[in-house]
Amino acid sequence: METQSTRQLIIEQADQLFYQQGFEHTSFANIAEKVKISRGNFYHHFKSKDEILKAVIEYRLHATQQMLEKWQDDDLNPDKRIRSFINILIMNQTKIKLYGCPVGTLCSELSKLQHSLSGDASGLFTLFRRWLTTQFQQLGFAAKSDELAMHVLARSQGIAVMANAFQDASFIKQEVELLNSWLTHRICDEVVTH
Repeated sequence: METQSTRQLIIEQADQLFYQQGFEHTSFANIAEKVKISRGNFYHHFKSKDEILKAVIEYRLHATQQMLEKWQDDDLNPDKRIRSFINILIMNQTKIKLYGCPVGTLCSELSKLQHSLSGDASGLFTLFRRWLTTQFQQLGFAAKSDELAMHVLARSQGIAVMANAFQDASFIKQEVELLNSWLTHRICDEVVTH
């Protein structure tokens, strides 16, 4: 049991360090220091930084899937579920202001490095895209659902990038309000046309 908890702690600390410092600038020593284990004990769990990265991506995918399932289980309608996704920017505004979006920053960094796990990391965006598409389908948008899902996903990423670039949490609030307003108008327009 101790082995599993140490391994999990390594993954969680690596996840935070990859987010705050970037994958390339995080070393084995940084992670071992955070977890407070020797490098030898560290190598018992992970042989390479890429092994840790793969575990971090799987950890993020699992956590994201659980969050999306919780929103489904909370008996919210599709409109409220999409708003939960949008409003997560507000919930994480302090971290976003400092480090950007954890998904976007990792995907961007791995893409620049032409890292072999770049596609795995972008699986998080694919998960969000599919989930948002399903919500828009349930709202009756049919063939437009994927386009609208991509709009929400792209807009949320843009908000995170600009809030980080300008170190402006108030920008997040303003843009989230505009995105929620856009969603209200899109839903109203769809109801009127049908």
